[in-house]
Amino acid sequence: MNIPSELKYTKDHEWILIEDDVATIGITDFAQSELGDIVYVDVDTLDDTVEEGEVFGSVEAVKTVSDLFMPLTGEVIEFNEELEDEPESVNTDPYGKGWMIKVKISDTSQIDDLIDAEAYKKLIEG
Repeated sequence: MNIPSELKYTKDHEWILIEDDVATIGITDFAQSELGDIVYVDVDTLDDTVEEGEVFGSVEAVKTVSDLFMPLTGEVIEFNEELEDEPESVNTDPYGKGWMIKVKISDTSQIDDLIDAEAYKKLIEG
């Protein structure tokens, strides 16, 4: 199970890469393995400000559809359009080509509420 130490995580299995006031967000290796083959990523919040904990999109796998929860309040400034043609990138490269959105962070204090790799590992190992 790949859990990069430089990233932050949520209990909803999103990963977050913080660069200044922009966060790149995707789902974790654990999440993609639980979902199975991903066939569609739907993000309809581009250019919207989405509150922490609200749904910013969904990911559709062969067996299920799962909501994607915003880890930090901010404006969705970019969607990874490559996922429209290659949603399977979320399975093959969840921390690279499989990233989903970029967000301009509204409240950087919320970063402190995210969990680190060690805490995330404990969460998924139960």
